[in-house]
Amino acid sequence: MIGDRLRGETSGTISKYVEVLCQEIDIFPVLSQSLETIFFGGGTPSLLSVEQVQQILTVLKQNFDISPGAEISMEVDPGTFDLAHLQGLCDAGINRVSLGVQAFDAKLLQACGRSHSLADIFTAVDLIHTCEIPEFSIDLISGLPYQTLDGWQESLEKAVAIAPTHISIYDLTVEPGTAFGRYYKPGTTPLPTDEMTVKMYQMAQQILTHAGYEHYEISNYAKRGHQCRHNRVYWENRPYYGFGMGAASYVEGKRFTRPRKTKEYYQWVEDGCVIDCEATSPDENLLETLMLGLRLAEGISLGVLEKQFGEEKVEEVKKYCQPFFDRGWVEIAGGRLRLSDPDGFLFSNVVLASLFSELGVNEEYEGI
Repeated sequence: MIGDRLRGETSGTISKYVEVLCQEIDIFPVLSQSLETIFFGGGTPSLLSVEQVQQILTVLKQNFDISPGAEISMEVDPGTFDLAHLQGLCDAGINRVSLGVQAFDAKLLQACGRSHSLADIFTAVDLIHTCEIPEFSIDLISGLPYQTLDGWQESLEKAVAIAPTHISIYDLTVEPGTAFGRYYKPGTTPLPTDEMTVKMYQMAQQILTHAGYEHYEISNYAKRGHQCRHNRVYWENRPYYGFGMGAASYVEGKRFTRPRKTKEYYQWVEDGCVIDCEATSPDENLLETLMLGLRLAEGISLGVLEKQFGEEKVEEVKKYCQPFFDRGWVEIAGGRLRLSDPDGFLFSNVVLASLFSELGVNEEYEGI
């Protein structure tokens, strides 16, 4: 909802953006359904004032039926809030925070361009515990420049020690054309080798599950009862609203992404938030259901797939999965199709790229 573009912006610019965002929420057509989750993400929304967060939540409440006990999350970066700010966010309704730790190593934080320090991380953790926020998640990144297995193990142990209810582990992706991509090339020093990043993934799975975290999704671990309800909406391919510059939504079978630049986004809202896109086809919907649902440890119900896409299509999917059944990457258990942990998760892109190809979807598969 709110992105990294807020860093370095003036208060007037941020206020203008929040004003336009609220206009979009007012204009956008609403279906007769309750909001089960709300997520302030996409960058550094903790740079918003408490009053601005309250303003957005007020407009949402005026336009939507928000379910009692809804999960209301915010991504927060260390060093962007103090106790009064965080308590104010909680009082406004935020009941889940995701702290962008990335690494417990000062040199690694510098190598990946983070602006916060180790001291900022531990101060932020203390503030979160002081406010007794019921849902507390942290993000860590593996495969960073100069990262070692010993250093990765130390980061995982520190993550367990601060006792978040949820931990997300992401492997570094170097995007061509970005500032980071100009300094580092995949597969070359100082980035770890592919073999090393596989070991990092396996180490995370072993340490975190031993510490009592369920490996419930390819990149996510949670204490029992603390899975991210918002992200499960995506993985279960359910409809969702998205508001703000560059935000995506999936409503009435249509996926739509808003303009990513300020001028174009403001003009789009001024023109009435017109959505011009086609509904996803049955084949596209099937591939999206597989791509997203196989991220989850429990996988996808074959019975549900049959009801939605037909028995013949499900048998086709099972046929194309046969080479991966043989390798132990994919399995059927309890009437559900799922990837094995950790090998199936590690090779998920291979499995899904094959399914995209075999099922004849005319678009390039880019991985998950």
